[in-house]
Amino acid sequence: MNRTGWGPAVAVALSTALLVTAQAPVPARAQSGPGSQADTRPPVKIDGSAHGLRMRPGAKLAPGRVLDIKSVVETDDGGERREDTNVDVTFALQAEVLFDKDSATLGAAADKRIRTIADEVRKRHATTLRVFGFTDNLGSAEHGVELSKQRANAVQRQLALDVGSSGVTYQIRGYGEDYPIADNSSEEGRRRNRRVEVSFPTRG
Repeated sequence: MNRTGWGPAVAVALSTALLVTAQAPVPARAQSGPGSQADTRPPVKIDGSAHGLRMRPGAKLAPGRVLDIKSVVETDDGGERREDTNVDVTFALQAEVLFDKDSATLGAAADKRIRTIADEVRKRHATTLRVFGFTDNLGSAEHGVELSKQRANAVQRQLALDVGSSGVTYQIRGYGEDYPIADNSSEEGRRRNRRVEVSFPTRG
């Protein structure tokens, strides 16, 4: 036995493996991780006149379009969420910050929240507002639809007072448990689904 504690055959095999590993260079593209060297080879040249890159006679490029980019901002407690896209601005208010349980009467905290939305409506000169109510899946579907519509109506009435313009058209819907944004199997998910959404076009 040698000083490694292994038999001669194992020691020779291990020495050979270490020698091969030490001598085999690692390709530049296979190196990764902190401290690894970047591939310094020049990029592959592309022949702009290659037949495969040419458009067929009469073909035209598709018109350019702006991708729909979404920005989402939500309060820490999840009570209010704002989504901005190239098309719409949407405010989602949790039912708990607007109403008491199973109620369609606006609470004291609702005025400030709705006033913030009204300020944005005036700022963007919006003339069409959609006010949609939603509930969780507890209780009957019919009750959910009725409650969500009553809550949407309550928010719309307060918005009309805050916006102070008779030139605004409102679309009001109560969708009940349809269109959930979270899993109704947990209380946290049901809380998120109980909401009123106010949306309007980004421009006018």
